[in-house]
Amino acid sequence: MSKLHLTFADRIGIVADISSQLASHALNIVSMEVVQKEGCAHIFLEIDSGRPVCPREDILTMLAAFSDLLEIRFIEALPHEKQANLLRIVLDNIDESILAVDAEGRVTLVNSVAKGNFRCEDAEVVGRHLLDLSLPDYSILECLRGRRYNNVRKNVVFKRKRLRYFATGRPMLDASGAVLGAVEIAKDAQEIQNLAKTMTDPGAVSFNDIVGASPSLRQALAMAEKIAPTDAIITIRGESGTGKELFAQAIHAGSGREGAFVAINCAAVPESLLESELFGYVGGAFSGARKEGRPGLFELAGEGTVFLDEIGEMPLGAQAKILRVIQSRRVRRLGDGRESAVAARIITATNRNLEELVEKRLFREDLYYRVNVLPLTIPPLRERPDDILLLAEHFLFFLASRLGKNLRSFDEGARQKLLRHHWPGNVRELKNVVERSAILSDASVIGADAILLFHDLGRDPAALAAAKGQAGPRSLRGALRSYERGLLERALSGRKSLRQVARDLGISHTGLLNKLKKYQLET
Repeated sequence: MSKLHLTFADRIGIVADISSQLASHALNIVSMEVVQKEGCAHIFLEIDSGRPVCPREDILTMLAAFSDLLEIRFIEALPHEKQANLLRIVLDNIDESILAVDAEGRVTLVNSVAKGNFRCEDAEVVGRHLLDLSLPDYSILECLRGRRYNNVRKNVVFKRKRLRYFATGRPMLDASGAVLGAVEIAKDAQEIQNLAKTMTDPGAVSFNDIVGASPSLRQALAMAEKIAPTDAIITIRGESGTGKELFAQAIHAGSGREGAFVAINCAAVPESLLESELFGYVGGAFSGARKEGRPGLFELAGEGTVFLDEIGEMPLGAQAKILRVIQSRRVRRLGDGRESAVAARIITATNRNLEELVEKRLFREDLYYRVNVLPLTIPPLRERPDDILLLAEHFLFFLASRLGKNLRSFDEGARQKLLRHHWPGNVRELKNVVERSAILSDASVIGADAILLFHDLGRDPAALAAAKGQAGPRSLRGALRSYERGLLERALSGRKSLRQVARDLGISHTGLLNKLKKYQLET
C-alpha cells in the first residue's frame, strides 16, 4: 500500500486521467479524496499494486508523466484518516461512555470509557453485533425503532463490577427520516453527584483549583491526590503562605467524605480556649460558657475532616489530649463524663521543624509519630519560579471581576519585578501584592510602578504616594496607621509563628491578634 498527495493545476478530467494511468500499470485505487483550493486540485490517493513490494521510484516515474503535476509526495495518512484519528482522540478523552451502532445493531463506535466499563478494552468490538458482546444493557437497540430516552438511571452488575450511571439514547436519522443507527451517552452517577456538590458548595476547593506547573508542585499534587481517599493522618509541611490549608481542603474534597471540613489555627487561639474549641463543652463547664453548651470541632466535622493548622504551636497539654483522640477515636466535652465516637479524619500542618521541636521537648514524640504517617511537603514559591507569573495572572483575573476593572495582564517591567522578588511570604504575599497593584493601577496593563513589595511599603508613606502620583495621608494618624500596617505585614512575611511575631514586636499575643483584626490582615 502507498499513500500519496498530488497537487495539479486545476482542470477538467484530472481524476479520469489518473485513474486510467494507474489502471494501465495494474495499480488499484483503494481510496481517493479530491480537494479544490486556490486554483489547484489536491488529490489524495491510496493505491495497491497487488505485489508484496512496489518500489516508490516506479510510482513517481509513472505519475511524473503528467505535465500539469505541480507536486507529489508520499504521506502517512489520508485526510479522512487524520479526521478519524482526531475524532478518536477526542472521544477517548471525554468522561462519558459513548456507544454507537448501525441500523443492524453492529457497533460502529465505542470510546475508551465505554470499553473500560464493559471490560472489553482488549477486544475488537467495532463491527460486532451488540448482542454478541454480553453487555449488561441493550436499551440502545430500542432506539433503532425510533425510541428516545433521557437520563435514565441504570444500576447494573457486570462482571463483578457495579455500574451506576445515567444514560441518554437517540436514533440517528437521515434526511428522509430513516434510521441509520443509534448512539448512547452515559455519565457516571458518582461524577454527577460530585458535580452537584461542587455547584451547591461554591466555596469547595478541589485539586484543579491549585495553580502551578512546576515539577515540584505537580509532584506534591500527585501525592496528595493519591493519599486523599485514604483514612491516614496527613501532615502538610511548608512555609507560611504556601497554601497548606488549600491543599488540606482539596484532600478533603478528594476523599469523598460526607462530613464538613473544619479548620483551626492552633497558633491563633489562646491556650485557655484551644481545648474548648477542639472538644466542646457542656453548659456551666466554666465561667462565661453558654448554658446550652457547645460542640467541638471534632463533633462539627462528623465524618469529615478536622484540619489542625500550625500544630507545632499547640501547647503540650492539648497535644496529650489530641493524642488520646487519635488513639481511642473518642472525644469528651469539657465538663462532661461521657465520651462520643470520632469519625473525622485529621490533617495537620506546620511551618516548623517538628523534629527539632521533639528534641527540645516542645512537641510530644509519641504524637509526632502519630501525625507523621504521611508527610506532604509544599515547596516555597522561590523554588518554583515558573509558577509566579501563572499565579499572578490567576489572581488578577478574579480581582478584575471583583473590582469591576478592565485588568488584562502585566507589562514586561512588572513581570521582571515579580520574578526578581524572593517571596518570603510565598503565595499569600504574591496574592496581596497583586491585589494592591490591581487597586493602584488605572491602566488595563499593570506596570512595575504599581507592584509594591514589602520594602516599598516600608518607605515613608507620603513620599511613596508622591512617587506614585497620589496624595499622601492627610494626618499624622493616617501616616502612623500606614507605617504600623507595613510593620505587621513584614513581620508576618517570614516563617515565624504568631507567638514569635508577637515577641519580636514586643506586644502580647492577644494584642497582636487585635491589631491583625484591626487591619484585616490574614493570619
